[in-house]
Amino acid sequence: DEVLGQVGLADAAGRRAGGFSLGMAQRLGIAAALLGDPGVLLLDEPVNGLDPAGVRWIRDLIRSLAARGRTVFVSSHLISEMALTADRLLVIGGGRLLADTTVGALTARGGGSLEEGFFGLTEGIR
Repeated sequence: DEVLGQVGLADAAGRRAGGFSLGMAQRLGIAAALLGDPGVLLLDEPVNGLDPAGVRWIRDLIRSLAARGRTVFVSSHLISEMALTADRLLVIGGGRLLADTTVGALTARGGGSLEEGFFGLTEGIR
């Protein structure tokens, strides 16, 4: 119940997951990832299906987990969200690691835009 409360699903504890909305299912998946208090988390597109309040919630959760010493890997195609969430970025393209850098460094490389820095790295890579 503690983990369900942490992800905002305490009131849904007795319900069948099959009737959950996409956002609730995302929260349930995050709850499952938090079971056992792991030191490393890998979240794939964690904001998918969340409303704006849910997006803010997952962003705050990720940052609080990192602040408590956990490593949180987030796979996302939402560059603007990564600018608000991440400290470090791994950029992968064409099956290769293209960059292991900070948000600030990649933003500077893009002339002040994280998106432009990303596209500068990945242009022409398939």
